[in-house]
Amino acid sequence: MIKVENNVVYDEANQLTCDIYSPSDTTIAHKALIFWHGGGWIRGDKQDVKNLTTAIVAQGFTTFVPNYRLAPKNTFPAAHHDAINFANWLLESKYISQETLSIAQIGASSGGTLALQLAGMFGFPTVTWSAPVNFSDWLKNHSSTKPALDAKNKLGLTDQSEINNCFYKYFTLTYAGSNDWQKLTKLDAKSYNYQNLADLLMFNSAAELTPLTDVLDFIDSLASQNHGVTLQIIPGDKHAMAYASQYLSASLSYLTRSLQKLNN
Repeated sequence: MIKVENNVVYDEANQLTCDIYSPSDTTIAHKALIFWHGGGWIRGDKQDVKNLTTAIVAQGFTTFVPNYRLAPKNTFPAAHHDAINFANWLLESKYISQETLSIAQIGASSGGTLALQLAGMFGFPTVTWSAPVNFSDWLKNHSSTKPALDAKNKLGLTDQSEINNCFYKYFTLTYAGSNDWQKLTKLDAKSYNYQNLADLLMFNSAAELTPLTDVLDFIDSLASQNHGVTLQIIPGDKHAMAYASQYLSASLSYLTRSLQKLNN
């Protein structure tokens, strides 16, 4: 059985809320997990994760699923600031106590990018599913690509990689608010502070929306700072939530081991 608290306000000023799913069996060792939904910072909602919460809570995780501000109304760094505000709110809230072992994260797609920022700041053990990590160089290398939310219907494209590129450019420019180089480099995951980075597991399909070459370059940059990263490459072209049910168990097992290591 699961206890559910919907629409718990964590940011009064921006009326931002989270849903909280917790084990009703108090004999289960409580761990906290933040799940960041995806959507390219232009769409998505905490309800997108609802179907996964039963399996997550069954592993003893009290699960927090926050919403954050979306573009185009709210451009970078709005969602990034909201993620930091949520982490600070959670750490000071009644939901985190001495009985809570620690906090872990899963981030899907752009939610994974938010999770990377917090992993570096707070040291939360983190799993990302298809997190985009490169925006400034990516845009430079795709200058001829037309941004489109639905390139298949609007531009008549049939090649999936071209459709993905159009969407990647669309959500990047929409969230960035412009193609300003300095702003885009600040959005790049390489630019985040990873001083407190703990365990990090990144999933990425071999041929999907998030380019594998960018992920490998990002991991190389972390390695140059003496950080270890585990990368699991999935055959095919599925992105984030499209493979969530298949790799959720492995993600939770990894985070459980990471939290145990931190608390020993």
